[in-house]
Amino acid sequence: MGDTLRQVHFERIANSSYRVHNARGGSITVGSGGDATDFTPVELLLAAIGTCSAIDVDVVVSRRAEPTEFSAVVRGDKVRDSEQGNRMENLAVEFTIRFPEGEDGDKAREALPRSVKLSHDRLCTVSRTVEIGTPVTTTVDETA
Repeated sequence: MGDTLRQVHFERIANSSYRVHNARGGSITVGSGGDATDFTPVELLLAAIGTCSAIDVDVVVSRRAEPTEFSAVVRGDKVRDSEQGNRMENLAVEFTIRFPEGEDGDKAREALPRSVKLSHDRLCTVSRTVEIGTPVTTTVDETA
């Protein structure tokens, strides 16, 4: 089955600003918003949902034809709820994907709806996790 563990780690740079690292050496700065250009955690969630599906779709359709346009808008409403807590609702991914004219482009256009549906229903780990509602555990290392 292989290694299933995925993780990132981060450290505080300043109040509400963090540098997140992955095991491959990549990093990104995440902040609370305000005046900074850093992505917020909610924006990263939206990006993760959209790009996870995009990768699934891109792998399938690009075998048939190289897209002439491949972009998406991922949106949702941030809800502040005193009873159920803050969360996102109305999450949606809207792809804009175009292919060249011709037989290969036609094959890619034909595969597109099926690949988007398959990503949503089975393949995209991020959106599947959000939709299923996987619990998150938080702990504090009290040894320090």
